[in-house]
Amino acid sequence: MKGLQGRTAIVTGGLGDLGYAAAIRLVEEGCHVALFDIKDEEGNAEKIGCSYHHVDISDEDSVRGACAKVMDASGPATILVNSAACFVFSGVDATPEQWRSILDVNIMGTSLVAKHVVPQMRTAGGGSIINISSVSGFVGQRDFATYNATKFAIRGLTKCWAQDLAPDGIRVNSLCPGYIYTSAFVNSCKQLGLDIDEEDKRAADMHLLGRQGRPEEVASAVAFLASDESSFMTGSDMLVDGGYLAK
Repeated sequence: MKGLQGRTAIVTGGLGDLGYAAAIRLVEEGCHVALFDIKDEEGNAEKIGCSYHHVDISDEDSVRGACAKVMDASGPATILVNSAACFVFSGVDATPEQWRSILDVNIMGTSLVAKHVVPQMRTAGGGSIINISSVSGFVGQRDFATYNATKFAIRGLTKCWAQDLAPDGIRVNSLCPGYIYTSAFVNSCKQLGLDIDEEDKRAADMHLLGRQGRPEEVASAVAFLASDESSFMTGSDMLVDGGYLAK
């Protein structure tokens, strides 16, 4: 992709399937990539050529320190992929604790990382922020109230930040995947006692293309939004949903 060679990128939730795939693609495009996560599997970062930083994105001191380390090691970050996310099954009966846990990561955490990366982008003369939302940020889904609310909010943040940051040459877009076959999908099936193949087929049938997506397909969209090839895009919601929302 045009304009990615030598740039510094931060990927939150970098050891999750989507964040990890995005990191691999950005490294392939010539970026210096820092992974932010709490899983502490540093070897997984090193083996794809990334640095790893233990970061609780809901803690501002943790975020501030990690962003400073990235700046010192690789120069100002001009790409931010906000991929970290928390999920709980909940509807109208969601507890305050459930609301706090998901809001702390999906909204406040996303905002705190942007807060401390944007000054680096300003120093560099611009940048690209990619906020991972979801098709769940467009529709209602049973027992998904807390999660969907945050994914709607991510789209709202994206449009507000796009207006705030355009004068600084910083583009902000949301990336909205459909159902993606990930380890989180498999683990959720196991935890709920569901047959993985049956659930995969059920999810596949929700998409016009008749399957779930792959992390690598989302990563390709991340690379595009990070690159100069999307230089006239900001405030947009980019769908990688296999036709989910067209049904």
